[in-house]
Amino acid sequence: MRCRWLAGVCGVYLALLSGRVDAQLKVPDSVTWQPGIEYSNPDDQHLQLNLASPKTGDGPFPTVLCIHGGGFRAGKRESYDALCIKLAERGFVAATVTYRLAPKYQFPAAVHDTKAAVRWLRANASKHKINPDKIGVTGGSAGGHLAQFLAVTRDVPDFEGTGGNADKSSHVACVVNVYGPSDFTKSYGKSVDAHEVLPLWLGGNLETARVQHIRSSPLYWVTPNAAPTLCIHGTEDKYVAHEQAVWMVDKLKAATVEAELLTLEGAGHGFKGADAEKVEQALFAYFEKHLKK
Repeated sequence: MRCRWLAGVCGVYLALLSGRVDAQLKVPDSVTWQPGIEYSNPDDQHLQLNLASPKTGDGPFPTVLCIHGGGFRAGKRESYDALCIKLAERGFVAATVTYRLAPKYQFPAAVHDTKAAVRWLRANASKHKINPDKIGVTGGSAGGHLAQFLAVTRDVPDFEGTGGNADKSSHVACVVNVYGPSDFTKSYGKSVDAHEVLPLWLGGNLETARVQHIRSSPLYWVTPNAAPTLCIHGTEDKYVAHEQAVWMVDKLKAATVEAELLTLEGAGHGFKGADAEKVEQALFAYFEKHLKK
């Protein structure tokens, strides 16, 4: 069991579009890189983000928030540093954030944190040349779930938390959800580690914490106000079943929300080679379409 869980965590890391955590991150001359900015301080945790932005141009620039994966109990924001820099090279401001992890911090702490990050971006829009009306979000696995949750819970007070900048909105303009789960009530038996991960984050299994499984599932929060969504998922994902993305896209379309599904045949929980390149290009194109035009 322990080995299988470790394999899952490693898969999440490999799956992040930014690749590995690079101790010698290369920042091109065209990008301004600002790591370690505190955006919220719940429970004295001093949560930080890394920020990449175009060095030239008056802005305001469209912005992308990147949320790391790791089964809600692991992972680091630095795993998205490289993607943030690539986005900045393409004319976006991009941020990757730390959020509170299970088992110490259970749902909805991570939701509160990511919403606080969006509010911080809006509160600091002038300082960082951010267009507050053009903020998108992406993430992989657990990060994909949190990104999707942002997209479907606009104006739900229970999920805002007290992380600061309460006068700002946490809504996002669009989302690219990379194999994030949509319905935790159907994860057991379809995911190799759901029985280990979910009770730690939700305070119990499906029998003892069913309400939390429903409340934490983006599928049950879909309304016509949800943000346009691109879901990306492999057919051989053993950690988050491909059908989770199908359900999400179908539910969004039924609510008249623009939604797309990019399916990668034979891909698992972690894209490599040509699949990784295809996913990255799809992500860039989606944000170009929805945040720049």
